[in-house]
Amino acid sequence: MTTDALDRARALLESRFGHAAFRPGQERAVASILEGRDTLVILPTGGGKSLCYQVPALVLDGLTVVLSPLISLMKDQVDQLTARGIPATFINSSLGAAEISNRLGQVTRGEIKLLYVAPERFDAGGAGDRIAAAGVSLLAVDEAHCISEWGHDFRPSYRRVREIRERLGAPPTVALTATATPEVRRDIAHSLGLREPEVIVTGFDRPNLRWHVIRTKNDAEKDGTLAHLLERHVGAAIVYASTRKTVDRVAARLGRAGLRAAAYHAGLDDEHRRDVQESFMRGDVRVIVATNAFGMGIDKRDVRLVVHHAMPGSLEAYYQEAGRAGRDGATADCVLLHAFQDRFTHEFFIRGAHPERSVVEAVYAAACRRADADGLVDGDVAALAASAAGKVSDREADSAVRILVTAGAMHHGVGSTSAARVRLLATPDRIKQELGGEENIERDLLRALWRQSRGGVADGAIVDLGALPPGLGDPFALTERLDALEQRQFLVWSRVGEGLVVTDQKAPLTRWSIDWASLDRRRQSELAQLEVMQKYAYTERCRRSYVLRHFGDPAATPTCAQCDNCLHLAHEAVRDEPASGTAAKPRKKAPTRSKADDDAPLDDAAQSLLDRLRALRSELARSGSVPAYVVFPDRTLRAMALARPRTPGALADLHGVGPAKMEKFGEAFLSVIREG
Repeated sequence: MTTDALDRARALLESRFGHAAFRPGQERAVASILEGRDTLVILPTGGGKSLCYQVPALVLDGLTVVLSPLISLMKDQVDQLTARGIPATFINSSLGAAEISNRLGQVTRGEIKLLYVAPERFDAGGAGDRIAAAGVSLLAVDEAHCISEWGHDFRPSYRRVREIRERLGAPPTVALTATATPEVRRDIAHSLGLREPEVIVTGFDRPNLRWHVIRTKNDAEKDGTLAHLLERHVGAAIVYASTRKTVDRVAARLGRAGLRAAAYHAGLDDEHRRDVQESFMRGDVRVIVATNAFGMGIDKRDVRLVVHHAMPGSLEAYYQEAGRAGRDGATADCVLLHAFQDRFTHEFFIRGAHPERSVVEAVYAAACRRADADGLVDGDVAALAASAAGKVSDREADSAVRILVTAGAMHHGVGSTSAARVRLLATPDRIKQELGGEENIERDLLRALWRQSRGGVADGAIVDLGALPPGLGDPFALTERLDALEQRQFLVWSRVGEGLVVTDQKAPLTRWSIDWASLDRRRQSELAQLEVMQKYAYTERCRRSYVLRHFGDPAATPTCAQCDNCLHLAHEAVRDEPASGTAAKPRKKAPTRSKADDDAPLDDAAQSLLDRLRALRSELARSGSVPAYVVFPDRTLRAMALARPRTPGALADLHGVGPAKMEKFGEAFLSVIREG
């Protein structure tokens, strides 16, 4: 790299993006990219990751391709770039075949500097070959943690990125993320095949953020606490909820309370989401209640409060979402509303997504029983779940089928390449209300289906997808749109003759190569991430330090004087009232456990308590017909006697007290401890 190239980058930063100087880490990243090196960039949320590739894209000759996971993120980035006079575009499933071809024409003519594309759409309409032929000078992989199986947001489509990189001629590559532990960083570099990458980590500390946890019993208590928090805070706020149903319910409740709140999630049509987002950016809407997709790539810098209505599944996800507060550098609050049972929802989804071997075996056996002479299985995944031995959920069965298909033990019978059976569910009024924008390709698809079937889709009809107007998209795009409409309950559809097929009904499952160890590691990894998040909710130590230590940040210090726990240490009389916006009562600290604790001498009071705890353990063991150690081992009882925890959180922090035992035995042991 010449000095001139970096000087040009600094000049473009000011002339095109309006910044007088790079932020920490940005200039190092830009310099590395301009030197032609592979680069791994870890900047905190709001740290300006996109500039790390957008500025070099304007200095380098040729095209910069940006692989990005979210349609909304692509559009926001492209809109911002084109507003600055920078030629940029995107290719994703929201576009028809004609428009994709038009944009690829711009790329091949050299009219585009930055092209955003989702990995799964790279080959749509022959896009991959045309992009490669245009000459790619830089590949940027945004949200790079999605490629790592050990990351918090693994996406199978990102496994294609290394192949895409090779097809583009292995150009210099920059991978960017806000949240990556040292293990995930190594996995990103390995999975992408980066060559001796320059690794830039600026640190994860956001000193202007104040971290709080408020313990609650149920959703009703969360709702009341949330309303009080929002009444007390001034400025914009984001509330994250785990499901669309919760988003709608909470937004409606806040609206009835007189707050300017709006819901945002994927179940709402594009135009409505765009209106909500723009209203929030303008300040017309003060509170957004959203699922976790909201906020990625949205640069609203004055968010003063981020509240999580339920615990995310990992500390990485929480840090990324909470970090959308205070991007302007001013003080902001990040609040987690936590109920102990929150983790059970996550465990249900984790075990459903990564079923045990016994579940896969049961589903395979059920499929073989239900298959006809040609191997075609009678019924869908729900039918397999119902007929499998043992208690198998629909989610587990669906994941088991995915594993079996990947292994070759089953496959999807494609049936007709173009004939599909479609039945309309939505009323004309609903279609007009939700898809009534001037340009809405989903509405146009519904109209085309109606016309071709002469209204037959109202009761169910077979239509020829190949005869639909070409502007509605290629076969891949049509399938995506039909799936999206089915998910939103506008219609149900299937290909004629398609279904699950058992490859060889007589073959035992052991014939097929399934990496059971890898599947188990994935399940255990997600459960471990959940455990880290749970411990954050219950730790009595500095929350800022807990987060920084998790990411391996050397800036971690014992206290921060800003999180709820550190404030409790400094101000011993803080009350535990959900309405106060603080977290929990001041609690007696459990001593740090060391190897010597197992043999530490107990004073008379501790020994007396230990005896009573052992008596309770014996009683519980007898009633449950289990050995005493299954309730709690002796060293855990000794830890209780030494620490004398008086709250669920303090007890949960002790070694050997996991969530299941906390739920089953916690209150009984706390009662004995509280008796003195």
